[in-house]
This record gives sequence, structure tokens and C-alpha cells, in this order.
Amino acid sequence: MSTLKAAEIDRFVANPPDGGGVVLVFGPDTGLVSERASRLVAKASEGDSDPFNLIKIDASELSSDSNRLIDEVLTVPLFGGRRIVWVKDASGKNLVPSVDPVLKLDDWQTLVVLEAGDIKKGVGLRKLIEPHKRAVALPCYADNDRGIDHLIDEETREAGLTISREARAALHSLLGGDRMASRGELKKLCLYAMQKERIDSEDVEAIIGDASAFETSELIDAAAGGDLSTLDHGLERLTDAGSKASVIANQALKHFQSLHRMRIEIDAGKSAQQVVDSQRPPIFFSRKPKFSQQLRIWTIKDLERAMGILSEATRVSRLNDNLGVPVLSEALLTVGRAARARSQRR
Repeated sequence: MSTLKAAEIDRFVANPPDGGGVVLVFGPDTGLVSERASRLVAKASEGDSDPFNLIKIDASELSSDSNRLIDEVLTVPLFGGRRIVWVKDASGKNLVPSVDPVLKLDDWQTLVVLEAGDIKKGVGLRKLIEPHKRAVALPCYADNDRGIDHLIDEETREAGLTISREARAALHSLLGGDRMASRGELKKLCLYAMQKERIDSEDVEAIIGDASAFETSELIDAAAGGDLSTLDHGLERLTDAGSKASVIANQALKHFQSLHRMRIEIDAGKSAQQVVDSQRPPIFFSRKPKFSQQLRIWTIKDLERAMGILSEATRVSRLNDNLGVPVLSEALLTVGRAARARSQRR
């Protein structure tokens, strides 16, 4: 098989193959990696009451004994049922010598699930697994708008709650970096609003808006609005918190892409207020004045330059975590200084 597309992954996890195979669950969103691996194992072992048929192994055990995996794969369950080998931290060690002999078998009935972090295309386990007919790779990237909506719908439906459009829009700016963290925040929000039947923007601000002293949206607004003192403070917090720079860089890029689309409408004759109020999903009420201010500062040409800077910061930070924070910081400061200079001319 090969690397599955986003639309195919949930179907595969819900209906894993009956026979043996190797599944690599990988990507930069470690929360989503963990969630999908757990769901896949739970679904594959459904109906099997023998706890000894599920074998959990840390990758370090395989790196010190490359024959351990194939021994586990070839072990026949004593009381029948389906045998599953779940390998944790599969990207932390070189597991190619352990996995390669399994893929060279003519046939096997054990399902091997490799839970890994981010792996570059054409390298290591991805290079080994993606071309193989009895192996499949499930990539796990940060949730996009559709993924966040699906997550919101899933948690609110389970809690028996509805959610306002304004609250949904607010959540879009606060969630998406890590699936497990996003789900945890949504569960807290649903619990808080349980007696109300509907989640409103005030609930989001009370529970998730206060989750940290400096939100990503504030950092992005500071850069787009030329507020250099707030931006400096936010970048210090970003470094201290060990935040995922690639996620924030991507959110900043999406913000400037939105400003670009809105600026086109303004140049066509609409007022900034009309454009801001007409956005779908709606812009969180507390950010509307900031959007209007930013649209007065930025021209189409300047926005395109800013998007180029942020696009490059997103690319570099995804490829190298160690460079992520300094590259993002430099990009946001460059954008912020440009915004400051343009706002002072107006």
C-alpha cells in the first residue's frame, strides 16, 4: 500500500485489515499519533478477550535486539484470537533492521502497529513501509479547519451540547496544534457548559482563553498590528514554553492569507467593517477591532510579501524543530516592524 490520504485514514482506523500487516502511525502532531494508534489497536483487538495477544514494546527494546519483533510476529496465540504488537516511540530508534525481516515474510497473521513521531519522506521507516503491499502509513498532521470542526462536533455531540458560531470561531484560533491537547480543552469546556445546553463565546474565553497568559492569537495580532512590545513579550513566552513553532508559523500564515482575501474585497469597494462582519466562520468579537486595524495597515502587495516570509518560516520550522523558534521569531519580528512602519505613516 502507501501513505493514506486524510479522508481515508479514519475509515482505515475504524476498519483495520483482518489479516497481518504493518501500520506506521507517524507525524508532528504527537497527540493525534497517540490517539489514532490507540484507536487502531482497540478496534483491531475488538472481541479478543485474551490480554496476552496484545504485546506492547518500547522501541529501545527492539534496537538492542533486532530479532525480537519477528519472534513476536511469528508467535502463535496459545488460545487463538488475533495477535497485535504495538511498538512505542518507533521514530526514536533505527527500527529498519527489526521491521525489514517482517516485511520479507511470505505471510503472517500478526498486526504490527508502529507509533512514531515526525519522519521525513523517503527516510527510515517511511522509505521501508510505504512501497510494501502489506504495509500502510498513516500521517498525522495538525488539524486544519475541517479537522477542528469535526473535533468540536464530536465532543459537543457526546456532551449533548450545541455551540454558537462565535464560540466555534474562537475555538478555531485556539485549537489545532496537538489533537490530544485540543480534545482535553474541549472536554473541559463541555464540562463547564454542561448546565447551559449551549456553549457561547464567553464560555470559551473563560475556560480556554485563560489557559495561558499569552495566546497564539495575541502573538499573531501583535505582529500584524505592529505592536512590538507585546510581540517581544510573546516571543519570550514562546521560547520559555517550548511551543511548537511550526504550528504557530502555520497559524500566522493562515491569518495573513485571511487578511489578503479580505483586503481584496476592500479594494473592490467594501468597507473594512463590512468585510470583517461577513467572515465565515465569524471572527471572535474581541478580535474584530484588531482585524479592522490590520486591514488599514496592510496593502495587497505588502501582505503577499508577509505571506512569503511566513511560508518560508513554516517550511523551515517543519523540517527542523531546533531552528523553529528562532526562525519564527525572526519572521514575526520582520512582519511586526513592517506593520509598525506602515502604521506610523498613516
